[in-house]
Amino acid sequence: MRLDDALRLLAGFMVLLSVGLTIYVNDNFLWLTIFVGANLLQSAFTKWCPAIWFFRKLGLKEC
Repeated sequence: MRLDDALRLLAGFMVLLSVGLTIYVNDNFLWLTIFVGANLLQSAFTKWCPAIWFFRKLGLKEC
């Protein structure tokens, strides 16, 4: 798996997880959804995302 695929997989999983937690557990999990969305927006402009550091440590390569 490439780094960009892993990043999209993580982002999609986190959004779906946070929506599910908001519906079934507590409305405050909506803040996790907002955080993930804000992080996606800032990474589009800055080309920096904290998860990329982690994925590089795991040995994933960029395309």
